[in-house]
Formats: sequence, structure tokens, C-alpha cells
Amino acid sequence: MADRRRVVDRLPVFPWDRLAPYKETAAAHPDGAVDLSVGTPVDPVPPLVRRALAEAADSPGYPATYGTPELRAAAAGWLARRHGVALDPAAVLPAVGSKEFVAWLPTMLGLGPGDTAVFPELAYPTYDIGIRMCGAEPVASDGLTALGPAPVRLVWLNSPANPTGRVLGVDHLRKVVDWARERGAVVVSDECYIDLGWEGTAPVSVLHPDVCGGSHANLLALHSLSKRSNLAGYRAAFAAGDPGLVQELLGLRKHAGMIMPAPVQAAMRAALEDDDHAREQKERYAARRRVLRAALERAGWAITHSEAGLYLWASHPDHDAWGSVALLAEHGILVAPGDFYGPAGARHVRVALTATDERVAAAAKRLEALA
Repeated sequence: MADRRRVVDRLPVFPWDRLAPYKETAAAHPDGAVDLSVGTPVDPVPPLVRRALAEAADSPGYPATYGTPELRAAAAGWLARRHGVALDPAAVLPAVGSKEFVAWLPTMLGLGPGDTAVFPELAYPTYDIGIRMCGAEPVASDGLTALGPAPVRLVWLNSPANPTGRVLGVDHLRKVVDWARERGAVVVSDECYIDLGWEGTAPVSVLHPDVCGGSHANLLALHSLSKRSNLAGYRAAFAAGDPGLVQELLGLRKHAGMIMPAPVQAAMRAALEDDDHAREQKERYAARRRVLRAALERAGWAITHSEAGLYLWASHPDHDAWGSVALLAEHGILVAPGDFYGPAGARHVRVALTATDERVAAAAKRLEALA
């Protein structure tokens, strides 16, 4: 029998498995672990969202892959209201969580061997994984001009960035869009943290007219309600932008059965139509950020970027990434090593703001021993 070529063999080892021994060390702390390694929400799902989910629970029929008209109108309304983006609801496409969309987009766009796709040097690992899955060439680069004549088909942007919290300004975004359009490449901007700006340059969507000149041709923006509305467990996200691309992706997703459940569509609509709960959640994260940042800095870690998003990007002069992971685990605090996100993160750790107030306070107290 001939050897079967396995897609999984193109992929690296799942990085989070390497944290297992440090998780055990942190868990042995007398007061338990403070897990700041994964950005998973811990606060309650807003009551209005839970009501919408429950009221739509009697949904025996197949939902629409395209989403309900009401959901798409809510997404377009949110983009206009909060981010100055004018968009026809027809150019909105729900997704079963943003990670699924990131992983499968290169395949859905028809990329394959001989094609190049670009993503940031420090980046969410799934950009790289999705490119490898379809057999295209992944390139981690923040400088597009260095790519030369490579046949670039797809450019990923991520602002505010995971893991660094860096925000790309309008001029930077416009240059990337112009560069890609000259080459016929698609630009996809992962904007899952766009509502969580803290200081410095305010996050701007790639779909904003100041960036794209009023045309969404060859552009998509990806948004998630996991962080804004504590809906990671609902798998609620959407892409928006170029109407032609949206219709192309919709056709493929219909064939593949990539359908958001109807009750989740109703819940997502409710979340997008309400800004009050999102404002309250942002205030919770802001308070936790102040506590953790001050405690880390007193203990000797420097914070780089981190002007937006749900993480602090921290480095210590005496430790590389894994040295910091080990030291903090000994004090019952679990963080993510920066090299999970690329070689450029080898001296940093990513510290999530997604822990309860009580656990954040416990982390700050433990960091006092390192000050």
C-alpha cells in the first residue's frame, strides 16, 4: 500500500502542548494557579444575549449559511456606528468563530502550491497553519517590499495585534492595501480586538474610507464577539468587505456546511445591536490591565506595545521567554512564551487580561515577591 500524504505532517507541533509541565507547576501553588496564558473570557455572557439565545432555541429547521438578514444588518450597523464603515449588509458573512475562518480562508480562496501568503512576523499561529494546510508558501514578514517578485495571493493584517497589542496607523494600512492592489492580492484584516484600544493610536478598520479610499475591492475584515461580548463559547464571528469575495466564500461555505446555528445567530444579532454591555466589559479589562501592568513593571518586566487588545507583551532583562514562563510558574502564574507567535518573540511573554478580578489580584500579590 502506498504511503498516504498527510496534511497534518505539514503542520508544527501544537504549541500549547509544550506548556503542560509549567501548568502543573503553577497548579501546585498553595492558592492555586492564575492562568494568564490563554485569552479565554471568564466573565458572564450578557443577559440580553442569553435571552436572545433562549428565545430562538426552538429552531428545528436548517439555518441559512448567509445568516439572517437581521443579523447581517446588525453587523453592518455596528461597523457604521462604532467604526465609521459604510457597508451593505449583503457584504457580511457569518462565521463559526474567527479561528475556523482564519484556518480555512486560504483554501477557500483557492491558494495552493506555488502561491505565497504573508502574515505578520509576530502573529496568531493559525495564519501560518491555514496557509500550510492548503500547500501554499507561508511568509512571516512585516516588510512587504522585501518579498520581491514572489506571487503573493493573500496578505494577513492583524490590528490590534495578537500577541503584541500593536496598532497599525491609517498610513501603514493604506500602504499595505495599495501594495496588494497593485499585485492583485487579497488583504484580510483580523480586527477581533478593534473595540479594545487603550492608549496611543486608535484602532481603525481596513474598511474605513481613510484606508481604502471608499472601495472594499479585494478587502475583508474579520470580527469576533468572543472578546467584546464574552461569546467565545458561542463561536460567533463574521467577515465583511468586498461583496464579490463574500459571495464567492458564501458559495463554498454552502457546499461545506459551514453554518452558524440559528440560536447563535439570534444571540449574535442581540450582541451587535447593544453597545452598553461591551462598554462595561471593556471597563473590566481596563481595570485588570492597570493592576497587572503595574505589578509586572514593579517586578522587572518591561511592557512593549500593548496599546490595545487583551494582552500585555512583556520582557525581562534577565530571562528569555521560557525563563520568564518558568519563573512565573514557580509563583503560580501561567503565561504564554513569545516564541509561540514567531522567533521574534523569543524574549517576551504574553500575559492575558482574561482572569477574574480575584485571580488578577492574586497574581499582583505574587509578583510582589519578585519586585
